[in-house]
Amino acid sequence: MNRGAFLMSSAMLAGGAPAAAQEIPGGSNVVEGAREFDRAAFTAAVDRPVRVRQLYEAVAFRPAIFNNIKNSFNGLQFGFGYPPDAISIVLAPHGTSAAYCYSDAIWQRYRIGEFLKLTDAQGMPITANVFVAARAPFDTGASPDDEAAMYQDRSISMLQRRGLVVLTCHTAVEEQAAGLAAAGFAPPGMSRAEIAADILRHLIPGAVVVPAMVAAIAVLQASYRYTYLAPQL
Repeated sequence: MNRGAFLMSSAMLAGGAPAAAQEIPGGSNVVEGAREFDRAAFTAAVDRPVRVRQLYEAVAFRPAIFNNIKNSFNGLQFGFGYPPDAISIVLAPHGTSAAYCYSDAIWQRYRIGEFLKLTDAQGMPITANVFVAARAPFDTGASPDDEAAMYQDRSISMLQRRGLVVLTCHTAVEEQAAGLAAAGFAPPGMSRAEIAADILRHLIPGAVVVPAMVAAIAVLQASYRYTYLAPQL
């Protein structure tokens, strides 16, 4: 596929509109500026009227973090007795963990699993974002001890329904886009800016783009009272 055809097919994924007509979350600059940052969306996501606010930073790609987040929700709700709508947990992934926020189309198009050397149980590169889809129905009447029910579901989409806010690091996307271009994981002639724009237009549902995750973490602690859990390195 030539570069022009590739870009057009990529744009059609979002409903048929040409890529140039679609807004790029966070903008197209390497460093996202204040004019491109959707501060209102960020504030609405992280500043809900809740009683407990917890922040998980993720750097290295360690999916076990979702089990930790699930345990936080369960411990706060069933052990400490906080109602579900009184809990807000933020996932702040950057580095290789930024890929948690990429849609299946991005994982497939740029061979993210191969690029990041992420493999499945058989040692083969992961070819889709297998961390998103729920594995159980949303049933608040289920037993928290039921391994097949929602309270033991570690998927991103289920955790989002329980109050997880997923942030996306604009800087990490730009850096990974440069790496994909340099390593030959994108169509020939495709620039860093074009790859980054494609990724940012095809994030998982609910992902909120922030200028730089390390900066967002400081803001979440200083301005919004989020307690911090150290990254999995």
